[in-house]
Amino acid sequence: MNAAVRAVVRMGIYVGAKVYFVHEGYQGMVDGGDNIEEASWESVSSMLQVGGTVIGSARCKEFRSHEGRLKAAHHLVQRDITNLCVIGGDGSLTGANLFREEWSGLLEELVQQGLIDEEAAQNNSELHIVGMVGSIDNDFCGTDMTIGTDSALHRIIEVVDAIMTTAQSHQRTFVLEVMGRHCGYLALVSALACGADWVLIPEMPPEDGWEEQMCQKLSESRSRGSRLNIIIVAEGAIDRQGKAITVNNVKDLVVSCLGFDTRVTILGHVQRGGTPSAFDRILASRMGVEAVLALLEASASTPACVVSLCGNQAVRLPLMECVQMTQDVQKAMDEKNFEEAVRLRGRSFENNLNTYKLLSYRKADSELPNSSFNVAVLNVGAPAAGMNAAVRSAVRVGITEGHKMFAVNDGFEGFYKGQIKEIKWGDVGGWTGQGGSILGTKRTLPAKHLDKIAEQIRIHNINALLVIGGFEAFECLLQLYEARTSHEDFCIPMCVLPATISNNVPGTDLSIGADTSLNAIVETCDRIKQSASGTKRRVFIIETMGGYCGYLASVGGLAAGADAVYIYEEPFDIRDLQSNVEHLTEKMKTGIQRGLVLRNENSNENFTTDFIYQLYSEEGKGVFDCRKNVLGHMQQGGAPSPFDRNFGTKIAAKAIQWISRKLKESYKEGRVFANTEDTACLLGMRRRAMVFQPVVQLKDQTDFVHRIPKEQWWLKLRPLMKILAKYKTSYDVSDSGQLEHVTRVRPKKVD
Repeated sequence: MNAAVRAVVRMGIYVGAKVYFVHEGYQGMVDGGDNIEEASWESVSSMLQVGGTVIGSARCKEFRSHEGRLKAAHHLVQRDITNLCVIGGDGSLTGANLFREEWSGLLEELVQQGLIDEEAAQNNSELHIVGMVGSIDNDFCGTDMTIGTDSALHRIIEVVDAIMTTAQSHQRTFVLEVMGRHCGYLALVSALACGADWVLIPEMPPEDGWEEQMCQKLSESRSRGSRLNIIIVAEGAIDRQGKAITVNNVKDLVVSCLGFDTRVTILGHVQRGGTPSAFDRILASRMGVEAVLALLEASASTPACVVSLCGNQAVRLPLMECVQMTQDVQKAMDEKNFEEAVRLRGRSFENNLNTYKLLSYRKADSELPNSSFNVAVLNVGAPAAGMNAAVRSAVRVGITEGHKMFAVNDGFEGFYKGQIKEIKWGDVGGWTGQGGSILGTKRTLPAKHLDKIAEQIRIHNINALLVIGGFEAFECLLQLYEARTSHEDFCIPMCVLPATISNNVPGTDLSIGADTSLNAIVETCDRIKQSASGTKRRVFIIETMGGYCGYLASVGGLAAGADAVYIYEEPFDIRDLQSNVEHLTEKMKTGIQRGLVLRNENSNENFTTDFIYQLYSEEGKGVFDCRKNVLGHMQQGGAPSPFDRNFGTKIAAKAIQWISRKLKESYKEGRVFANTEDTACLLGMRRRAMVFQPVVQLKDQTDFVHRIPKEQWWLKLRPLMKILAKYKTSYDVSDSGQLEHVTRVRPKKVD
């Protein structure tokens, strides 16, 4: 929430508005006085890395009454405040909407009581409202993610990872309760991210007789050699009759039925606390800026709106449509219409549930379709966190679809050397939480070894390829596609999944591994900034990885609150460096006495990190001193973040389903033959959707010399970072969200 508060304050000041803090939520608005104070640029400094909310929040009974709202209106009119930005859950947002609807009536009452004059009522005749959803449960319809959800997942996964080590040592079963009184999002996504054996959520209660099914599944996994079982229960979990299912019920059941050593852990308020994740800071900063733009454009006729996220895009939706839909979910659950409840939760929730179902339960071999196809999976390029989650998901979904899955060690180098072996369901157990690449990965491209690779495809009768990796993986697939004319063996369905911390693969907004890397960068920047508090004025120059791609530096800079970020995509010269130094010198005269400058490793061959450090040190003499830090391979991250585990899991499941379809389509006369463009694709996240794009069509969008896409969406976030660092710059509003409507009836599935 603090990142959102900071963005609203700074963007508000930037567009020339007066911005006020209202402390303690609606209570502060009702009480007035010092609770409503003007905010300055410096007053939101150092809050990005703080959890919770600095301006306080409270549940307010008084605001629910007419008298309370009258007092609140009076306090706002006294300060000429006619635009409210409300960050909260559906209760707070519904309250805000009611307040807006009553506004003119409240002003009339205040005039009648002689508390304000006609002129004040005239000047403040319209109240505009924009909402941002802050809720760790992600229980608000209309947005894929609410502010705070990703950070809560980080807390849960940290605990689960820690528990897994003890459970494995002792052969234990753990039952975990996570938050979510009415919404199972946290339980569902954490179950996906850690490969839990069973998950219980309110939206989709288990079928009758689930107790036996669950115990049977646990005992099967033990008999296959698994040393631990994890069951995740949302605090609002119920059965089909609406009766609560508690963690203790589940524990007693496992103990009485199987006699397993079972422990219960209730995570409680740990999930709300701690430092916000990189994803949450960026989400909240983007939404905060969007909220200010929405308020500027609001008129008496536009409905109150809420700024939300759809895929990778900010959108504006009418507040009450979202609130109505959120209430409809509860209604559907009360009426035991669970399918409808899941559908109303939205596309992202539904996808998570379907993917979990696909991966969680191993059917008996007799129940599987027999496809007789062989599919190989390999990693190419540098290791990235989340690769293993993607491999696990691909292997399990492939087996469920009836294919034989093969794992290739050490990328295409291992491929031409014949390091290929079948990989089974149990072989990938516990892979989601492992960083790096268990299969091993190399940067070797196939072009020089085409004959040997073709031979291995024949030996192992491989009918499809899934390549998970970075820019090299994209190049590899292009080379194999282009070699189809000379080698018929490459006429098979092939798909590449982008996995690289640099996020430099064309055809996708996001890559597996980049989120983990951002978190590592942001965590380090937080520590570095903290080391400066209490010392004299200091500026830190930090070098990030990313090759020629400035994604990590730019987005990391936005999340860490950097003063300047140097990247290759936005050329800079000595005059820019000079103005940045002057800007920092000015900043040091205020109460904020430290600066943060990020430089992408290949941003400029002459203006090296050392050069920039020496320049700042020289120019800052007498005003500030400098320190430099090269982050290096620490950025590849340790354990993958919840986002990367989840993204890797879902994208790989989707890719295997696509491969299955292509195999069926291209199977003719007893063999697979696929030589069209659309059988060698990259699966990427583009704006709002996951799309399969032929690699040959992505060729024109790629700068092969610098190994980056020619156009990159995140460059639009750069002005945002400059505005939040107090630079005079123009902000391109062409990409800002337009008011849309919540869609209820979803169009038929398109591929």
